Amino acid sequence: MNSGLKPLLIAIPQSQFLEKLIYTYKDWGSNPHVFDLFFQALVENGHLADARKLFDKMLNYGLVLSVDSCNMFLSRLSKDIDGLKILLEVFREFSEVGIQWNTMSYNIMIHSLCQSGNAREAHNLLFQMELRGCIPDAVSYSTIINGYCTQGDLQSVLKVVKNMQQKGLRPNAFTFNSVILILCKTGKLVDAEKVLREMISQGIFPDNVVYTTLIDGFSKSGNVASAFRMYDEMQSRNIIPDSITYTALICGLSQNGKVAEADQLFREMLNIGLKADEFTYTTLIDGYCKVGKIKVAFSLHNEMIQLGLIPNVVTYTALVDGLCKQGELDTANELLHEMCVKGLVLNIYTCNALLNGLCKSGNIVQAVKLMKDMEVAGIVPDAFTYTTLMDAYCKSGEMAMAHQLLQDMLQRGIKPTVVTFNVLMNGFCMSGMLEDGHKLLNWMLEKGIMPNATTYNSLIKQHCIRNDMRAATEIYRGMCHQGVVPDENTYNVLIRGHCKARNMKEAWFLHKEMVEKGFNLTADTYNALIKGFMKRKKYMEARELFEEMREKELSADKEILHVCRDEL
Repeated sequence: MNSGLKPLLIAIPQSQFLEKLIYTYKDWGSNPHVFDLFFQALVENGHLADARKLFDKMLNYGLVLSVDSCNMFLSRLSKDIDGLKILLEVFREFSEVGIQWNTMSYNIMIHSLCQSGNAREAHNLLFQMELRGCIPDAVSYSTIINGYCTQGDLQSVLKVVKNMQQKGLRPNAFTFNSVILILCKTGKLVDAEKVLREMISQGIFPDNVVYTTLIDGFSKSGNVASAFRMYDEMQSRNIIPDSITYTALICGLSQNGKVAEADQLFREMLNIGLKADEFTYTTLIDGYCKVGKIKVAFSLHNEMIQLGLIPNVVTYTALVDGLCKQGELDTANELLHEMCVKGLVLNIYTCNALLNGLCKSGNIVQAVKLMKDMEVAGIVPDAFTYTTLMDAYCKSGEMAMAHQLLQDMLQRGIKPTVVTFNVLMNGFCMSGMLEDGHKLLNWMLEKGIMPNATTYNSLIKQHCIRNDMRAATEIYRGMCHQGVVPDENTYNVLIRGHCKARNMKEAWFLHKEMVEKGFNLTADTYNALIKGFMKRKKYMEARELFEEMREKELSADKEILHVCRDEL
């Protein structure tokens, strides 16, 4: 019937057709359903303004369109780029004149709001929907869940899921997929796997996308074992991995330094007919660069070019970083020139890689020049840029310059990381500027910047070197009081300090505490403890430590080995 109206719409101007339709209705008592058909035909043909005029004109005769026709109008408006404002107006105005919106109507609105990034407003509409006696369905909830997922609002996602289940509605595959995705993105991988189990228990079977999302999440978190567990489970369910799945696993292996295994998986991927893209190659290239195998990385770079794949700025950045770490700065510069010739724009990561290389080689002057050139080129230095340069100044003993860089960062609104403060703290301590180190720590605490174990370790170590164990112990206690958990290095430094000061009781207590927490003593710490106990003629404790040391295959120094033959 609707298609039959299309020729009429073309042959007769809409205004004339409408007048004739109203005339027929008034004088001949036609079926008002014909208005619905005409309205739908107008909407289908994109004559939305005329459709709205028809709606308004019908009101004058006490006629109201069906909710199905109005839903068609809403749906068409929702597809327009700038239609949200008009859509909201129509939804409100039509409601005011008697249109009884149904679940589909609300779902159209909820979908449009979520699509435009207004998940909170969509959620409010869900509440209004219930208040007006219209029951939301699984689609209503799933759409809002996906909207919150897109915005990264995990708390709201979990709240809506709980509310949905309380209403007796079962999440569908789309809902589960959305929840798993946001949990993986926010690093809550244990919870993501729990959702997977819940999904399976409800008879909804995950697909390639769900498993690949989990594999990618576990890989990026460094938990490669769990990533492969998901991979094995996926295959046991006859779900075929694709190139994205393989790339996620290759990325996880590469980031963990397991490039040989990553390469093996890469070749397996190619052998089964899957094609690697620029991202797959770049991931593997980065892995080889990180372990110092630059030649293999360049071989892969050449291989991808031969296949018609174009290296991007991330590929070049990985190669530049690898070259800089090997001290091959000239080659790195040549590569940067090649990038520019190919029209690739340097980014902050590329520049930071080169700046790091210059600093590591002791070329601070060139590093400073590069930082200035970056700004001229419109590349704003970040916390890593400043921290890298600060570290170079600290290692060269130029603490005034390092401290000035921190001031510059703060003035420019660049937020220092805890690594930035640790670099400066270590610089103060290594330069013997303990007072400045303590001032920095106090300033951090006053500003609400939480130090970590490394921050405190620098101060503790310097006080131990000075044989001031009272001060070292006070810092240790202050650290624990602030809720900062001592790490392996904290214990090793303190134990060696107490041994040097012949405080063997304290050293033994810390050793026991350290072992209970699962930390490992270094060979130097064992040697210090054994020597300390032997000087006190505490041979039983010394022997216990010596045996413990041998079990861990750590080497005792010559003095201990010599005494052990005679005494132990």
